[in-house]
Amino acid sequence: MTKTNVMRILDAHGITYAAHEYDNSTTDGETVARMIGKPADSVFKTLVTEGSDRRHYVFVVPVCGTLDLKAAAHAAGVKSVAMIPQKNLLPLTGYIHGGCSPIGMKKPFPTFIDSTAKGKSTIVVSAGKIGHQIEIAPTDLAEAAGAAFAPIASQR
Repeated sequence: MTKTNVMRILDAHGITYAAHEYDNSTTDGETVARMIGKPADSVFKTLVTEGSDRRHYVFVVPVCGTLDLKAAAHAAGVKSVAMIPQKNLLPLTGYIHGGCSPIGMKKPFPTFIDSTAKGKSTIVVSAGKIGHQIEIAPTDLAEAAGAAFAPIASQR
């Protein structure tokens, strides 16, 4: 198994996780969930936004849901948030679309995990590279990413 920077960060902090690999030809979260044999409501995607204050905010929501922009702005304490253009993701975070993790971005950004994660023993997020996921306790993810929990997702 290939170690990603996310895994190295978790190892350095003594945080337990399980690694999952899948065919890296897909970036669709629900397909990834099926490929690794996990329910879609336990696999989360990492979304990067820009707030009305021009700061960036990171939101982690289930792949079977969508980011509620009003709830996200409320959680971040700003008037509004909007998704950043995909071309800005790599220069801003160091990650590409489909491989963005809330752990190990180039700079720390205020990060929020959907509160549905708190009811699960583990959730799955990107390990920072397409084809690699980590399964981790939500509280451990929050610790590693410096994140808070908030109700930010709506079901599709």
